Amino acid sequence: MTQKVAIIGDGAMGTVCAITLARKGFRVGLWSYDKQYVEKMQQTRENERFLPGYVLTPSIELTGDAEEIFDSATLVISAIPCKFVRSVWEKLGKVIPRSLPVASCTKGIENGTLLRPTEILSQLAGPRSLAVISGPNIADELARALPATSTVASSDMNLATHVQNTFSTNWFRMYTNSDVVGVELAGATKNVIAIAAGTIDGLGAGDNAKAALLTRGLVEISRLGEKMGAHPETFSGLAGMGDLITTCVSPKGRNRTFGQLLGQGKTVEQALKAIAGEVEGVNTVKSVVELAKRHKVDMPITQAVYDVIFNGKSVVEGFSELMTRQLKSEAPNSVIHQKN
Repeated sequence: MTQKVAIIGDGAMGTVCAITLARKGFRVGLWSYDKQYVEKMQQTRENERFLPGYVLTPSIELTGDAEEIFDSATLVISAIPCKFVRSVWEKLGKVIPRSLPVASCTKGIENGTLLRPTEILSQLAGPRSLAVISGPNIADELARALPATSTVASSDMNLATHVQNTFSTNWFRMYTNSDVVGVELAGATKNVIAIAAGTIDGLGAGDNAKAALLTRGLVEISRLGEKMGAHPETFSGLAGMGDLITTCVSPKGRNRTFGQLLGQGKTVEQALKAIAGEVEGVNTVKSVVELAKRHKVDMPITQAVYDVIFNGKSVVEGFSELMTRQLKSEAPNSVIHQKN
């Protein structure tokens, strides 16, 4: 019997996962919290809201039923915006079979608790094998089967390998990793830096400024990751630098687009209203600022994004403050010998 993969979440990433796996011959269950929208997708065989233009073939079973989605499944993919993970899994965690492994595609950090998505899943779905999938993956490009790569991280390498084999094709290559903290943290924090990168585009500040921002942004999120126990090399890999580059340069990235609108003079409310789907970096920046305080990590770009969104600081003011910070060495821990 053909294996079934259950996907939780009908957003762009959940939908493209369904399309990708269906093309490989898997049976796929795609769950949405919105039962009325499920009925519409069943009629149109398309997700017009989040990933229009791509057919949802008959092998993709669309449902809003919490118990039906897990029936005969061998793997679960959780692809829900971070702020909804708890509310959704409080319900699904009660009915998911204990033996089912879950791989999370969610990129964010929960406000208040400062938990990563797999930590929330551990609380609500009970003891089970968990993994996290992250990387430079624009959903529309995946749907068009353009060449792409990703990373799957887990403390259970059997699960990581299983997910790798499940998704990999001749155009989509997935790598395994054991650094769950680093991969998950990189996927969350890069959305904050992408907002800042978008403001550079909105201001018309140029490629030099954007390259500098990406470089220094990677430095500060790597610094936080190391303090939290992540492996430094993770941040130079696909889940770190790879995803950061894609999110900061792609015109389809919601976080970069949100930042661009701010740079063009839109208010936070206007910018959010203009974008379909969740701008994950807006919620994530609250948690990252708190984590930076907790771990005593200097994150000036992250703080500037927070101040623009929540403290009413203008984009120009935030950019100017970054450029006029105290001068320092690029390698602060090195010893520089000067001639007398």
